[in-house]
Amino acid sequence: MNNEKPQDIRERCLAYAVRAIRLYQELEKHKDGAARVIGKQFLRSATSIGANLEEAQSAESRADFIHKYGIAQKESKESLYWLRLMGESGIVPKERLSAMARETEELYAVITAIIVNAKAKLR
Repeated sequence: MNNEKPQDIRERCLAYAVRAIRLYQELEKHKDGAARVIGKQFLRSATSIGANLEEAQSAESRADFIHKYGIAQKESKESLYWLRLMGESGIVPKERLSAMARETEELYAVITAIIVNAKAKLR
């Protein structure tokens, strides 16, 4: 079991966004137009996750907080889709994307748990 202190979800999303930027920069080197378009779609959704979590910190109400986290949750699912598409299409080898896909799934799970807890406190 990992003895490290759990990383704050917002910091984790920031690190994820940095990894997404690096992946996008690699895709930009391709002469393949599909790689660039899919890469840009992935970059938008991947960086949006953390942006929505940051915005939630200034939420006007618990419902607003839940809404912003809900957007981040959807963006994580979209990011996973683009990663899967990159792998299935051969744009990026699946093995190279596996760690990023796993992190995307973990972010989704953590965000979902936060939403569930926030909704429970609403009642």
